[in-house]
Amino acid sequence: MRVAILGGTGPFGRGLATRLVAEGVDVVIGSRDPDRARAVAEEIGCVGLRNVGAVAGMDLVVLAVAADAVIPTAHDVRDLLRSPLISVASALVFGAGTARPQSDTHSLAERVSEIVDVPVLAGLHSLAAGKLAREKPDEDALVCGNDKDAKKLALELAQLVVAGRAIDAGPLAVARALEGMTAVILNVNRRYKTHAGIRLTGIA
Repeated sequence: MRVAILGGTGPFGRGLATRLVAEGVDVVIGSRDPDRARAVAEEIGCVGLRNVGAVAGMDLVVLAVAADAVIPTAHDVRDLLRSPLISVASALVFGAGTARPQSDTHSLAERVSEIVDVPVLAGLHSLAAGKLAREKPDEDALVCGNDKDAKKLALELAQLVVAGRAIDAGPLAVARALEGMTAVILNVNRRYKTHAGIRLTGIA
């Protein structure tokens, strides 16, 4: 599998790239700053390019930029994308020491799907960057999307990075819940001073 991670120099992108390289995946890190992309890629053991150059020839593209850069980045690469794209960002509002989802009725992933002409998925929102960089977290990873073949690829990627299970959470509309789950985990982590993850019970 060949995977491009746009925003691969940020905490989550770097953690995901580290884990995928450790699993033998051919990874290209993308960034708005190609010099920074190359520097981080050299540390991890992969290739670093500008975002618009990273998407060519990939099996899957991970959109791991910060939430406020998701829509601009989708516009930047839309004419170059030929592979399914998985969005991992969450649009959150912070205040009074807590996190909560933005009130927009559409998830970031759904908004991206209106911009690009490839299948869009959402997932990995419950995984922490630091855990990914160190080891496979003993957690499940949730993925949603409408395209069956694209979702199969995204689930294969998810299974590579967790010790738990990659779980199909349904259509892309579920991304609203997955993105909101990030706020839940952040609040739990703050309240209990931990690094919580998710495991679903009752699945054979």
